[in-house]
Amino acid sequence: MRELNYQQFHEVIKKDQLVLVDFYASWCGPCKMMAPIIEELAVQLEDQVTVVKVNVDEEHQLAMEYRVSSIPTLILFKNGSPVEVAIGYRPKDAVLRMVKQRS
Repeated sequence: MRELNYQQFHEVIKKDQLVLVDFYASWCGPCKMMAPIIEELAVQLEDQVTVVKVNVDEEHQLAMEYRVSSIPTLILFKNGSPVEVAIGYRPKDAVLRMVKQRS
């Protein structure tokens, strides 16, 4: 799973495929709880969705652009536009459902 900077982010979300972005910070407890779930889903759904991470401490501009004020925040993109947002810890089945509803 790739961690993206500003330029890479905008290139990746333009894909036709769904892109799930995990906005996180290394010091965030709920983000650490979400990390293994996100990693599992990246493997499980690799044919359906691209899963990437954005560190909000390093990419302030992206966090502001997508109004990320709480972390973890998951944003699902389709054709470059956000189609769903989930804020806070989510169990694996909830994230899976979010992706399946849009694919």
